[in-house]
Amino acid sequence: MNLLSRIRKFLHWEASPKPHITLNDELYAQLLPFRTPIILIQLCMIIGTIGYIYIEDYTIMNAIFQTGYTFTTVGFGSLKEDSFSAAGQIFTVTLIILGFTVFTIAVGIVVEVVRKGEFSSIIKERRMLYKIARFKKHFVVCYHNEYTVEVTTQLRKNHIPFVVVDPREEIHEWAKKYKYPAYLQEEPHSEITMLKAHLSSARGLITLSSSTADNIALIASVRLFEKEHNLPRAYYIISSVDSMEDVDKLKKLGADTVVSPTKLTGQRVSAMAARPDMENLLEEFLYRSDNPLNMQEIVVPKYSWTVLKKLKETHLREITNTSVIGITKKDGKFVAMPKGDVLVTSECKLLLIGSQSGINMTRDILRRREKPKELRYV
Repeated sequence: MNLLSRIRKFLHWEASPKPHITLNDELYAQLLPFRTPIILIQLCMIIGTIGYIYIEDYTIMNAIFQTGYTFTTVGFGSLKEDSFSAAGQIFTVTLIILGFTVFTIAVGIVVEVVRKGEFSSIIKERRMLYKIARFKKHFVVCYHNEYTVEVTTQLRKNHIPFVVVDPREEIHEWAKKYKYPAYLQEEPHSEITMLKAHLSSARGLITLSSSTADNIALIASVRLFEKEHNLPRAYYIISSVDSMEDVDKLKKLGADTVVSPTKLTGQRVSAMAARPDMENLLEEFLYRSDNPLNMQEIVVPKYSWTVLKKLKETHLREITNTSVIGITKKDGKFVAMPKGDVLVTSECKLLLIGSQSGINMTRDILRRREKPKELRYV
């Protein structure tokens, strides 16, 4: 380990993450037309320097200086131009004409590249890819529509990073209008898009297309992407469908959660009709960003010290001031309002209610292999 690596390790500096696709080849392709004028400029500088050394007996530095401001046609007066020989004068005129020609070609190339607009668009996309590469545990939200606007608004309020992907050209205007911090104009189901969206470090994917076929293709592509890249964990995929008949179909294909706006609307209306006093319960309790209480489900790792301990023996409530209101066993069985004698099993899920800081502390305690020191004072 060299000294620089040791300093980085001591200061906890991490190398800036790079995207899987950097667009370097596309960027070099845009710069390729500049190769010819650059080569011509170097050749003219070499020819001019050699010419002034042999014709006017200049030193190397004076010859380079004379060639530079002659080639760029900025004028004379710095050196002994008034004493040039006839050969030197002809050589200088030729050098001025060559310089003017080369710079005219270079300006024409610059104007053509700028006119096409591909260079600037590649630069913008490249910056976006490097920005996305810094995301961790983010969501990839596919297809822009009214649901996407609402979903991204809630994600932004909860400080959850996300990337919006849509193949239409209007995505640039939508991103500016609805304040999407990161977005891609790509086909969501392609492997290149998944690499650009840095799906390997994402928490999951949300597909909100109005077309069931698009959702099916995307779900299948993501699950195939997992297998091909040997990823250690499965992505959490959320999808939406208009027809209730397609809910089971998408779940069988690999979606973890399938939301039907029709079903949700029906459930909400019926709940409002049966319990008018509960109308705004979810908004007040779960969706408000300024609410001190939060509800979250945490997985108990296999190595956790709480495995096969009774719930009351963990003393989570006393330490973190959070309450366990439900336990989902590994086999999917849900235990509501568990008593203190219920065992905490491996890879079960604890449904917690409390402050966000208390929930974060609970997650940290559950991930420990040994009994925490805090229990000594309980």
